[in-house]
Amino acid sequence: MARARRLEEDNWSDDHEDIEFSIRGDRSSEDNMALRADEQPLLHGDGEDGGLLGGNTVARDDIDGLPKDPVDREEGGAATAGLFIWLLTLSAGLSGLLFGYDTGVISATLVSIGTALSGRDLTSFDKSIITSSTALFALGASPLSSVLADTRGRRHVIFAADALFVVGALVQAASSSVPVMVVGRSVVGAAVGAASFVVPLYIAEAAPAAHRGRLITVNVLFITLGQVIAYVLGWLLAAYADPRTAWRWMVGLGAVPALLQAVLVLLMPESPRWLVKAGRTAEARAVIGRVHGGHGSAAATAAASSIVKTIETEVRAEAEARRARKQARRVPTTAGEREPWRFMPRWLRADGDTWAALLGVRRNRRALAIACLLLGLQQLCGFNSLMYFSATIFTLVGFDQPTLTALTVAATNFVFTVAALLLVDRIGRRRVLLYSIPLMALGLLLAAYGFSRLDLSVGDTSKGSTPPPSSSAASVVLVSIVLYVAAYAIGLGNVPWMQSELFALDVRSLGSGLATATNWLANFVIGLTFLPLMDALTPSWTFVLYAAVCLVGFSLVRVCYPETSGLSLEAAASLLDADDWGVGRRRRSRA
Repeated sequence: MARARRLEEDNWSDDHEDIEFSIRGDRSSEDNMALRADEQPLLHGDGEDGGLLGGNTVARDDIDGLPKDPVDREEGGAATAGLFIWLLTLSAGLSGLLFGYDTGVISATLVSIGTALSGRDLTSFDKSIITSSTALFALGASPLSSVLADTRGRRHVIFAADALFVVGALVQAASSSVPVMVVGRSVVGAAVGAASFVVPLYIAEAAPAAHRGRLITVNVLFITLGQVIAYVLGWLLAAYADPRTAWRWMVGLGAVPALLQAVLVLLMPESPRWLVKAGRTAEARAVIGRVHGGHGSAAATAAASSIVKTIETEVRAEAEARRARKQARRVPTTAGEREPWRFMPRWLRADGDTWAALLGVRRNRRALAIACLLLGLQQLCGFNSLMYFSATIFTLVGFDQPTLTALTVAATNFVFTVAALLLVDRIGRRRVLLYSIPLMALGLLLAAYGFSRLDLSVGDTSKGSTPPPSSSAASVVLVSIVLYVAAYAIGLGNVPWMQSELFALDVRSLGSGLATATNWLANFVIGLTFLPLMDALTPSWTFVLYAAVCLVGFSLVRVCYPETSGLSLEAAASLLDADDWGVGRRRRSRA
């Protein structure tokens, strides 16, 4: 009876059952994906809402009267996140562990490395270029890996990132000069750039809608766990290992999780949405069936069929739009009206039309703007500066064991990411950000006050010298940084990684790659400028600057970021068709 009710409620998808659907890996099959003139694509609704919405476990009464997600309709409400999707998430999340370990280990390495590189103490510029080289190569790897993710699949990108993680860790461990260390960090940066883009995308495309937020947050939880492990290992090795080789073990051990994940990737299925796009619908149904309750069960089969039909409809609509754009481009245009992407190499055009779809379609442009805003703000707020240089900061403040004190920051990040795991689908992405960002600004302003009470001279940040004791000021700095990190972990630490749900399938890989590149561009700028800013502006004004960035980001999030919790990927992308960017949709539905 429940199955019959579910299928009846899904009649919005069944209207298209009679359409013959065929997708092939080559571009010659596009003609098979056109819609008949009397058929309406699901993703282009009429009226003010401009599209179809899915179900939502967050304040469902906010969207009464709108169609709900066909895969989110069990008797209890939301589809269950079963063992299979958890295993996929945990396996993919090892990339997050590597990401976090790399972020955390460099903090302990910079205070343990001594004169091992080039026979001299590291300068502020040495430390900045060692840390920022990772972000620079991650910046380049993110958009390039998005092309590979579209042509070869998400799983291949994860495997390639693992190989780079191993090579980069070994190069760092064997380095004897600053340039060689920078090379190793750059290789790891390429790995981090690819992994940070593709893993949230992979999880988002496989997860049930009602649990997508918390499953993506698991990847962020792995990032914070990696940071904790890095600080613990850094402290233990610095305290008990040979100081001449301790830092080499710190960076070299990063190869171990990468080797483990490389083996697991061989057992992981491909993203079901990528499989549908590639024409491998039988494989997609099998994967989705296992995600939604076990392969072969009636409920899982019904859910898989419904999801695949929805994805097929989106692919057909995108194919029709692509054909229309190609036809329009056959009309002669003036030089000023030609597409700016025509100069790009063919392999960077992502099948010749994805750039046009991303930049030429309004809702895709909006999705890119929001995704870049969130991922840029995640770095420009200064968080990774604390992770890269936390041991240096606490040495500057006057703590005797700065690496152990920095572990407090990493542990706070981990604990409050667990809290985010419980809140992000229940409260919603938008609300979490609007509550947490002001607390981040408050923590930064308190840290600025604490630093103002310390007697620091210009240049102390590069030397890492210890100021005269001031226990009250040092405590203020520590407590304020813990407050800042806790607020960050709940909001900006995880919500921006859910940006792939804003994009339509046709541009999801490229859009996510470009947004992730924005994250790494901001990371590069922050890593390169943090210590020089501390020297030039003083620590107090540096933290005031980051607080101002948080407040600007809060205003922008309030204006343009819609709530996507609980919506299917196809429905979430359609939110941006509305004139108000989907921000006021639920407010209107309550009226």
